[in-house]
Amino acid sequence: MDKMTSGWINGFVGMVIFSGSLPATRVAVADFDPVFLTVARATIAALLGLAMLLAFREKRPAKADLMSLLVVALGVVVGFPLLTALALRHVTSAHSIVFIGLLPLSTAIFGVLRGGERPRPVFWVFSCLGSLCVVGFAVYQGGTASLTGDLLMFAAIIVCGLGYAEGARLSRRLGGWQVISWALVVSLPLMLPLTLYIMPHDWSVIGQGAWLGLAYVSLFSMLIGFIFWYRGLAQGGIAAVGQLQLLQPFFGLVLAATLLHETVGWSMILVTMAVILCVAGAKHFAK
Repeated sequence: MDKMTSGWINGFVGMVIFSGSLPATRVAVADFDPVFLTVARATIAALLGLAMLLAFREKRPAKADLMSLLVVALGVVVGFPLLTALALRHVTSAHSIVFIGLLPLSTAIFGVLRGGERPRPVFWVFSCLGSLCVVGFAVYQGGTASLTGDLLMFAAIIVCGLGYAEGARLSRRLGGWQVISWALVVSLPLMLPLTLYIMPHDWSVIGQGAWLGLAYVSLFSMLIGFIFWYRGLAQGGIAAVGQLQLLQPFFGLVLAATLLHETVGWSMILVTMAVILCVAGAKHFAK
């Protein structure tokens, strides 16, 4: 199997895992405070990542990599989980999932700024068209959606794109699972004390669904998904493989409708399909 094919396969597996993140977060924040959910998922994943690093006797990253690891941590360990958890207090997971359509563009931009990639001009045309579809959908839903929730999702997309691109750049040297594990460990001295400080006083009010949501975002969204995703981005290219994120709304909408019984209107389906067509064009002209 060539490197490019392996990159697309790893990226696809990571994307499918991430597609369950927003529905799981939506379930979890029904009983958990969004801030606690953010720090708890990071703490759990960090402890698992630390165990892996110790078990495989991985070398510590160089001092020059620490700032990049901090950027990864701020983007995908703290920023995206916290902002999406806060947003899901205002909007449904089905609505928020469509905003994931902006992630390929955000990732590609930071791939150019941080990863040194140079996609062809036509690539940006398709990426921007996909983003306009998402923005248009948000404006169209303005009467029923929450502006606060939408702005939080936009902010989440920006920091996540930065974290993806920075992590993929580091993965070329350190390896995919090592990058996310070290980023989690870097955040542990802050996340662990916060988890203990703001944990719920009464655990009996936490439902089974919230526990399952916490387990999913801690194990799969925060750790396992990144092992595949960063490896895919490093092998196949940040801008190119990053376009797989346009499939994420489709998988996420199916999960939201199936597991959460949320209403998925035709407008959501149509805008998702339009964005997927745009990303297919962007993928073709990525290099």
